[in-house]
Amino acid sequence: MRIWWGIGLALAPLAVVAAPGMDAVQVISSGDGGKTYSISIQVLALMTALTVLPALLLSMTAFTRIMIVLAILRQALGTGQTPNNQILLGISLLLTGFIMMPVFDKAYQTGVAPYLEEKIEAGEALRRSLVPVRQFMLRQTRETDLALFVRLSGREDLTSIEEAPMTLVVPAFMTSELKTAFQIGFLLFLPFLVIDLVVASVLMSMGMMMLSPVIISLPFKLMLFVLVDGWALVMETLAASFYTG
Repeated sequence: MRIWWGIGLALAPLAVVAAPGMDAVQVISSGDGGKTYSISIQVLALMTALTVLPALLLSMTAFTRIMIVLAILRQALGTGQTPNNQILLGISLLLTGFIMMPVFDKAYQTGVAPYLEEKIEAGEALRRSLVPVRQFMLRQTRETDLALFVRLSGREDLTSIEEAPMTLVVPAFMTSELKTAFQIGFLLFLPFLVIDLVVASVLMSMGMMMLSPVIISLPFKLMLFVLVDGWALVMETLAASFYTG
């Protein structure tokens, strides 16, 4: 984020020199009665939108599910802070980019590309770009979660899922993602929990009650995870758990 702000601040003086006397805001009326804004205000809006990019990443992509599952996996292994939060964050970002790439590509082709070619206005480009993202979120959202927020909002006039606004789709999507992430994390936790129980039972039967079972079970859990190629299986499971259509 700091890099983007730095680039923007560095290019700002060049824009002023290249176009002296340019108005900060220019409203241009189009032939069909619509209105568009000047490039300067569009760039300002884009730079402002970058500040909410982390919130959009958390609430409208696959990032939340991946990060929660990896954190639960680390807890199940009992490795403390290994891998650390930075590594888990990097893995989550890369895997999110891999999963969301078809969605982003479709959003670019339908919304951004026509706007750059000056075929449509900015508002229409934004509306078209949100369609693939909205479809992705609806594929991951449970109908019960969406119905919950429809009921809470009092929108009884909605007759189908396609009519639900983004203000209802986003929180329903987040609720479904949390539920799915904990379900996957529970299934990952079970084999390591069995190892902990077996080790604890063996130590109790040997009368070694002062020895922590975690110290003994950790090498066995690491060995099991490595032998079954655990990281590849987890990545494959996470990627396959999303319906990108």
